[in-house]
Amino acid sequence: MSKPKVALYWAASCGGCEIAVLDIGDRILPLTEAVDIVFWPCAIDVKYDDVRAMEDGEIDLCLFNGAIRTSENLEMAELMRRKSKILVAYGSCASEGCVIGLANLKDKKDILEGSYITSPAVDNPDRILPQTSSTVPEGELDLPEFYDTLRTLDQVVDVDYYVPGCPPVADQTWAVLTAVLEGNLPEKGSVVGAGTKIVCDECPLDKEEKKISEFKRPHEVIPEPDKCLLEQGIYCAGIGTRAGCEALCPTVGMPCRGCYGPPPGVKDQGAKIISALGSIIDSEDPEVVDRILAQIPNPTSLFYRFSLAHSILRRKTTDGYKD
Repeated sequence: MSKPKVALYWAASCGGCEIAVLDIGDRILPLTEAVDIVFWPCAIDVKYDDVRAMEDGEIDLCLFNGAIRTSENLEMAELMRRKSKILVAYGSCASEGCVIGLANLKDKKDILEGSYITSPAVDNPDRILPQTSSTVPEGELDLPEFYDTLRTLDQVVDVDYYVPGCPPVADQTWAVLTAVLEGNLPEKGSVVGAGTKIVCDECPLDKEEKKISEFKRPHEVIPEPDKCLLEQGIYCAGIGTRAGCEALCPTVGMPCRGCYGPPPGVKDQGAKIISALGSIIDSEDPEVVDRILAQIPNPTSLFYRFSLAHSILRRKTTDGYKD
């Protein structure tokens, strides 16, 4: 009997999800005995054409990490969807857009100029920008097209399951792998290996009545141990973030960043966080409320740090906007 075929692909992301796969530790040994890894560009020498030559649906499981930022990302998303029976949006970039999705606050022109022309570290007096095609003595060189908008995996192809996290924790990775191997798959569209509540529910820090009279940046204060960070005025996204990570960050004194995305039943994580914060501001005086909220730097990048590309907002509208 042939082994199940597994593929892993890395699109627009930092690569942390590739490393996260190895976090399953010695469980990777029985995994490699149970499956054939047929495509994993960062680990084995398999070419795109090798995948193109496969039969449609030949791959049993593909863990696809990374968002869709370029034409190459889109091509590979469509290819891996066609070749895979089960396609998993693995990690925050594929599921929610993650930190790189904040680039949707700008357009393609602004991003390229900021990276190649106006950056203090760049010396480019001729204002040369990357081109999709360039002629050189050796022939024609092609680069993928850089899209105006970063998109999540399910905004371009059909996705079977989601594994959140930046990166996912080892038990989540193992959960989706074993679910496929054992044929114990949840309903299509499910978030695999995560919780059904919010991070606050699994956070061990002591909680009293939350009333915030000021916000502090993490570097401005040494938090009291064992006490809820938000009650100490340190912005923590746990109030609007899906559980399942075992509250790893708050447990060691660092506020939740929100990388597990919105909790079940919530479409827009940022709106959920804003609503929750609004209910704990310790004043009804508009001027006092404005003063307290003004202590939150760059609210969009905090409330939508991991989920802007998959939110109701999706991106900032610009004159040159193209989907």
